[in-house]
Amino acid sequence: MRHGPGSHGKEIVGAMKAIRYRTFGGPEVLEVVDLPDPKMFSDLVMVRIKAAALNPADLGFQSGAVDPLVDSFFPVVPGWDLAGVVDETGVATTGFRAGDEVIGFVRGQVMRHGTYAEKIAAEPRQLARKPRNLSWAQAAGLPLAGLTAYQAIVHNLEVTTGDTVLVHGAAGGVGHLAVQIAIARGARVIGTGSETSQAFIESLGAQPVRHGDGLVEQVRRIAPGGVDAVLDTAGRGSLSTTGKVATPEARVASITRSAAEHPGAVDVYCHLDGDDLTRLVELAEEGRLTVHVDRVFPLGEAAQAQRVLAEGHVRGKIVLENRREM
Repeated sequence: MRHGPGSHGKEIVGAMKAIRYRTFGGPEVLEVVDLPDPKMFSDLVMVRIKAAALNPADLGFQSGAVDPLVDSFFPVVPGWDLAGVVDETGVATTGFRAGDEVIGFVRGQVMRHGTYAEKIAAEPRQLARKPRNLSWAQAAGLPLAGLTAYQAIVHNLEVTTGDTVLVHGAAGGVGHLAVQIAIARGARVIGTGSETSQAFIESLGAQPVRHGDGLVEQVRRIAPGGVDAVLDTAGRGSLSTTGKVATPEARVASITRSAAEHPGAVDVYCHLDGDDLTRLVELAEEGRLTVHVDRVFPLGEAAQAQRVLAEGHVRGKIVLENRREM
C-alpha cells in the first residue's frame, strides 16, 4: 500500500491515520495517510473507531462502477461500518455521551468521509449501542450486512414461524446473518454453500446443501413440498433453480440484483433504519445472532484486506482494526 502526502514530513496537529484513494480503481489505489481530525458540527458525534468492516460495496464504489449514481469527492476515505467509542458530542446532540461504545452504519449522500480511519464525525441516527457480548471486530461487521439480512428476512420475505427458508450463499457476510435471523423468527433454514462450508453452515443452525449440480435434489429431500421463501445472497444464477425447489406461492428476494432470474422476485436495497439496527443489537445480546469474523487486518493493510475480499470464498466478515485503539 502506498503512503500518500501527509504520511511523511511535517506532522499534522490533531492528525489521524486513514486510508484513502484519489482515483477510481482496485486495492492498488489505496494509500495510508495522516489527515486532520474530522470537523464536527453541533449535532454530530465524534467516534474513535476501533474496528471497521469491509463490504463488497466498498469495492464497487471504489472501482467507479456506481459513479453515474453517486458523487465522489476526491480524495475518498472508503468504508461504512464501524465499532468504536464516542469521543465527544456536539452541543445539540442527544442520545449519546463521551465513553459510549457504539456501532454505526455511516453512509452519506457523497463518497468522501468513510470508516477506514481512526475517527469519524457521525450523525446520531447512524449509530446504535454496541452489543455487549460481541468483540469490537464482530460488532463492526454487524451494521451493513446485518441490516441487509434483517430487512430481507423480515421486511421483504416476511419470514415467520413454520416457514422453510432457502438461503443461497449461507456462509457469506449477509448470508450467515440471514440464516440466524430466520431461525430466530422460528423458521427452518436450508443453506447453500461450498463443500468446505457445510460444517460452518450447520453450526449456524441450518441444514447445509452443496451448491451446483444436485442442488435441486438435495433441497427436495429436505423439503419435499417446496420451500416457502428464498433469499439469494450469492448471485451467479442461484435463483435459476427456484421454480424446482419452491412452492408456487414462495416469496423470493435477492441482494445481488438477480431478481430478474425469477418472476416475482424482488431486489433488496439496504437502508439505514434505527429500529432495525437496534433490533440487531438486541438479537446479539439475546444470544440469537453472532458475527463470524473470517480475518482481521490492521488498518494499514486495508489493500491486502480488499484483495482477500475480492477473491471471494470469505466466511462471514473481514475487518480492519485500529490497533492503536485496541
